[in-house]
Amino acid sequence: MAEKIRLQKILADSGVASRRKAESMIEAGKVQVNGKTAAIGDKADPKHDQISVEGRLLNTRVNEVYLMLHKPRGFITTMQDEMGRKCVAQLVQDVPTRVYPVGRLDRESEGLLLMTNDGNFANAMTHPSKHVPKVYRVTVHPSITEEQLLQFELGMEIDGYKTAPAQVRVLKTEPGRVVLEIVLHEGRNRQIRKMCEAMGLEVARLKRIAMGPVRLGMLKPGEWRYLTAEELNGLQNEAKHGAPLKNEGEDSSSHKKNFKRNSNR
Repeated sequence: MAEKIRLQKILADSGVASRRKAESMIEAGKVQVNGKTAAIGDKADPKHDQISVEGRLLNTRVNEVYLMLHKPRGFITTMQDEMGRKCVAQLVQDVPTRVYPVGRLDRESEGLLLMTNDGNFANAMTHPSKHVPKVYRVTVHPSITEEQLLQFELGMEIDGYKTAPAQVRVLKTEPGRVVLEIVLHEGRNRQIRKMCEAMGLEVARLKRIAMGPVRLGMLKPGEWRYLTAEELNGLQNEAKHGAPLKNEGEDSSSHKKNFKRNSNR
């Protein structure tokens, strides 16, 4: 038998409404499954059950869509905002089906943001056990020490948990600023900003430039494109096998080499 899915997820994946709004529609008795009024908690098989919303039959055979957006600064990673702030939904209005963000980038961060209408794919990309690597280019003030670089690699206590080991290298140093490349294998809320704040570093700019095998490249802020089959397969393989986390203390001299090699740029 086919696995049944919660109704609010089916409605959201079909572009009817967000999950929260879909729940409200179900509670209001506006959703029926095979002619019977549905209730919160009900499930259905989108391939075989007839689902209607306010009397209109729902087309649940939606093609799966996978794309990458270059999120600019000033946009929040949500599909709607009660406060009227700019959100990423405005940037993908020309996508022929409803898509939603995979993970988040905070309002002042920018760069690569995956979007899809495939809930299983989204979960695979964001589940803590998968460790799909995410690469960030981060400019910090005023400078950075070898000890602080080591702290990134060993992990640190933030909000009651210890961060997983991160990879970091110095790309450029100038008076009053340093440009870093940081690779995370987890995706906790505002993690890089919180790590920097804990070490007394000010983040001037934060840009995600890659996720797994997918790179932002020359895509301009506010623009999007579909993922290639090769990119999609690469992401799914990363999630399936799980990128191994670097052991604490492993090759702890690497950041020193990078620091010294770039400190005169």
